[in-house]
Amino acid sequence: MSSFWSMWIVVLTTISIVLITWLLFSNRKIKSTKENQTTGHVYDGIEEYDNPLPSWWFKMFVASIVFAIGYLIAYPGMGNFPGLLNWTSVGKWENEVQQAEQATESLYQDFMNKDIPALAQDKKAMRLGKRIFANNCAICHGVNAEGSYGFPNLSDHDWLYGGSPEQIRTSITNGRSGSMPAWESMLGNDGLAAMTDYVINLSKATTVDESPAAKQFAMMCSACHGADGSGSQMMGAANLRDNIWLYGGDAGRIKQSIAKGRNGQMPAHHDKLSEEKIYLLTAYVYQLSSAENTNKP
Repeated sequence: MSSFWSMWIVVLTTISIVLITWLLFSNRKIKSTKENQTTGHVYDGIEEYDNPLPSWWFKMFVASIVFAIGYLIAYPGMGNFPGLLNWTSVGKWENEVQQAEQATESLYQDFMNKDIPALAQDKKAMRLGKRIFANNCAICHGVNAEGSYGFPNLSDHDWLYGGSPEQIRTSITNGRSGSMPAWESMLGNDGLAAMTDYVINLSKATTVDESPAAKQFAMMCSACHGADGSGSQMMGAANLRDNIWLYGGDAGRIKQSIAKGRNGQMPAHHDKLSEEKIYLLTAYVYQLSSAENTNKP
């Protein structure tokens, strides 16, 4: 908060407290000067007597003012002044998170003693893993991990960077960054149409290697997707032969991918999740696509 707005809050708050205090004491009456004196207000035949506030009521007003002053001294409320207790909502949240993590540390440590394939068969662990996934991953990959446009399906056997426990753990921990260049300027309209047909035929395994598009593919695309289009998990290049598409497999979307390129970014979670939670999440993602796994959480 800037100094101006901090001072603005301090001044307004101070003036408000002073005015409320003045209003309370300046209008206080210990007792009526005349018996049954009225204020002159009459409504529907009912007159308002001009009696003083009950003592207990007045004292409650005073106590509330004293409490407000004490609160503003102890806690933040006067602009940038942090309060004598240095309390913050962020600090309280962090403290509660730390307490929760300490309470579950032994539980997570037991999970760390199992290898990931074995952990993926643990019903209790997978229930916890499902919650971690829902809180951190479902917004992109979907509640059922089936993905969406531009976000991989984690419940099948198709992996851009590999589906082994170590590869999944690396993806979650460090994130992934994928980039495909745009080829529109190099291919032109006719070249885009030919390359689109070639890629579609790749997924059907009917490509004729002698076609002009095949030579262009070998020159421009094979470095990442491989000479046969089967992709490269080391580079995160998609397999074009399995008919599984991250950005759609119809002719229009394939042409868009070739023409304009694609850029994908998965954030790293090493600064968001503890090592134990990443390990548990790895096991959960691993079991989603494991053909041998029959223990769905």
